[in-house]
Amino acid sequence: MDLLDFFLRSREAERALEQARARLYRVAYAWCHNAALADDLVQETLTKALRKSSQLRDPKARDAWLFTILANCYRDHFRKQRDMDDIDEIEISHETTPESETSSAEIVSMVRAAIARLPQGQRQVVTLVDLEGFSYVEVAQILDVPIGTIMSRLCRARNAMKDILLPAMQQNPMLNRAIRRIK
Repeated sequence: MDLLDFFLRSREAERALEQARARLYRVAYAWCHNAALADDLVQETLTKALRKSSQLRDPKARDAWLFTILANCYRDHFRKQRDMDDIDEIEISHETTPESETSSAEIVSMVRAAIARLPQGQRQVVTLVDLEGFSYVEVAQILDVPIGTIMSRLCRARNAMKDILLPAMQQNPMLNRAIRRIK
C-alpha cells in the first residue's frame, strides 16, 4: 500500500509541475526577455523541484516554493554570466480577426517594452504581483526581501509604467481602454 501511495503522490506532483510550467515560463520570460533563457530557467527550476520535492512541507505553498526556486535560478544565472543577448519578441495571439490580433500584439508589445525598461527588482515585483497574482507576503518570500521593499518597488514600478504608457494611451483612446483592463 505504501508503494501505491508513493506512486499516486508522485503522479499528482508531476501533474502540478506540468500545470505550473506555463506560469513559470511567463514570469521567467518577463524577467529576462529571452525565450531560450526563460525555457532554460524553467527547466532548471522544474529539475530542482523534482529533485528536492521532499523539502516541500505544505502542498498549498507549492506555487510560492516553485517561484522561489525560479528566482534563485535567475539570480544564479546572472551570477555566472553578466551579459545577456536579446532576441526578437515572440508575438502570441489567439484572436480571430486580423484587427484584433494587431491591436493585441501592439498592446502586448507596449506593456512588455514598458516592463523591460524597469529596473530588475521592479520588473520582478510587478510581474509576480500584477501578472501572476501573488500576494506581497508571497513575493517577499520568493525574492527573499522585506515586504516594505516589495511595496515600494511595486509603487515605483507602477508609476514608471504609467509614465511610459501614458503618451501612447493619450494618442489612441482604443489603447487606453484596453490597457486599463490589463491586470
